[in-house]
Amino acid sequence: MRTHFLSRSLPMVVWTRSDRPVPYPDALAEMEAQVARIAAGDGEEAVWLLEHPPLFTAGTSAKPEDLLWPDRFPVYEARRGGEYTYHGPGQRVAYAMLDVGQRGRDVRAFVWQLEEWVIRTLAAFNLRGERRAGRVGVWVARPDKPPLPDGTPREDKIAAIGLRLRRWVSFHGISINVEPDLSHFDGIVPCGIRGHGVTSLVDLGLPVTMEDVDLALKESFAEVFDATTPKRETALSVR
Repeated sequence: MRTHFLSRSLPMVVWTRSDRPVPYPDALAEMEAQVARIAAGDGEEAVWLLEHPPLFTAGTSAKPEDLLWPDRFPVYEARRGGEYTYHGPGQRVAYAMLDVGQRGRDVRAFVWQLEEWVIRTLAAFNLRGERRAGRVGVWVARPDKPPLPDGTPREDKIAAIGLRLRRWVSFHGISINVEPDLSHFDGIVPCGIRGHGVTSLVDLGLPVTMEDVDLALKESFAEVFDATTPKRETALSVR
């Protein structure tokens, strides 16, 4: 069962939420089909909120030595930018299939918007997410943890960003750690970044549900991608 939220914006963005973990090959096939429809002018922009069963994905820059558990979970070639990423229950994945060609044709600006989408979503829970030069994703400071051996303050990653464009239409997107099993990240070097950890909203002591995050994602999306988006939505249930 999925719930569709039709966000009345210009252009219209169709929000879909899956309430059961979606196998990665199924998600990739559906994303590619929707991207093809958008590129052909036959489909609407879409954001798909979902979870996956435990798995690793390899981006185009993934290094074999960064996969530490090659046999624990399935590993999929994602064909997105970036390196290894973990997905699993308790992590909100938001796949954004948007017409970047109609949104300025500026890839750097679009990546900034994806980051800002996460940062504003976290701010809804009074959590400060930050960008770091040379480090993909969104980070939170951990003054409660000892500094690194070189004295660098400890920071943990709370959200990942991966992007691919086809005919100026985006797919893949963002993932925010709500309450995943953080030990599963031990199977990879997340995004090729060593020396820092991974955290989640619940790990930081925030009693946040997936539904809370979904509401914040929709509010912050309108702020970042379409400040004029009216707040009306229609909810539909489909199989």
